[in-house]
Amino acid sequence: MKSKLFAAVLLAFLTTSLSAMAAQDEAQRQMVQRASVAKAKLQQAQAAKGPEQKSLMAEHMKMMQEVMDKMLAMKPKAGISMQDHEAWMGEHQKLMQQVMEQQMGEHHLMMQACDQSTK
Repeated sequence: MKSKLFAAVLLAFLTTSLSAMAAQDEAQRQMVQRASVAKAKLQQAQAAKGPEQKSLMAEHMKMMQEVMDKMLAMKPKAGISMQDHEAWMGEHQKLMQQVMEQQMGEHHLMMQACDQSTK
């Protein structure tokens, strides 16, 4: 199970565009990695059923809360050029979009679980 998670995280990390990585600072690169790990956890939850799915979803939610908290606290470095500032903001917006997409996936999975429990 851990090797599958590692493989999924590695694949997600490797598919991240190198040009996007160049525009990111270290904190953003760390958030990309954490979001990739969380995405792999969400994919595991989507494949699971019952208590295992609930446990994986709880882990995903915790991971996403940590990512979101850190992202909300992130700021571009002081004294950077306007071009670098705009590039940083663009990368930050991409990361926020990835987080929001995962949260929507989480929401859809929870709604499916609710639909199945009422049948």
